[in-house]
This record gives sequence, structure tokens and C-alpha cells, in this order.
Amino acid sequence: MKKFTEDHEWIAVDGGIGTIGITDFAQDALGDIVFIELPEVGRVLAVGDEAATIESVKAAGDVKNPVAGEVVEVNQKLVDEPSLLNSSPEADGWVYKVKLTNPSELDSLMDEAAYRDFAK
Repeated sequence: MKKFTEDHEWIAVDGGIGTIGITDFAQDALGDIVFIELPEVGRVLAVGDEAATIESVKAAGDVKNPVAGEVVEVNQKLVDEPSLLNSSPEADGWVYKVKLTNPSELDSLMDEAAYRDFAK
């Protein structure tokens, strides 16, 4: 089950680990993505912290952390192939994973139906 933020990030949680990325809506708005700066493994993030920076041919944007936690993994494929964020933003183009500090924070995020209505 995925949850979504008003900043167009998604999170999918499995066993206390949240995988975070940008939505299809976000990648479409950014255009062709040419670079991403990933967070450092071990970095502790609060809700709303800027975790990663994405640069496209049109603009730059930040990936804001949707739930508090510690970065446990980053998607190294994006360093050499940032276009994965365009071609597969909600699967292979995930950005990083966090070990959740407070899983109840997920309750404040939108489910897919609410996000789709929001993004219209």
C-alpha cells in the first residue's frame, strides 16, 4: 500500500522500512531528469526535511521526506541513470529507504484515491 504527500512524493512501507520516491505527476511536471543528489545512508530525517535534490532540463526540485526516520538505503542506479525517475517513478525509480521512527505519521498521508483527486 502506498501513501502520498501534497508535495508529490510516495512511500510504500514493508516491515518498518519505507521506500520513498516521486510520483508520476511530479516527474511529468519536472520534465527530463538529468541529475539527482541522493541523501547519505545513516542520515536521520524529520518530516518535511529535504532529502534529495532532482534537476531536470526545466527545473530543480527537492524530495521532501514524508515520515521521520533514518536513511538505510539509496537507489544508486539513479546516479548513472537519473532518467529512471521519468520512466519508472513509482517502481524502479525509487529514491531512498528509511527505517520509520514513528509509523503513525503515515496516517496523515493520502491514500492513492485521495492523491489522484488532489493531483487533478
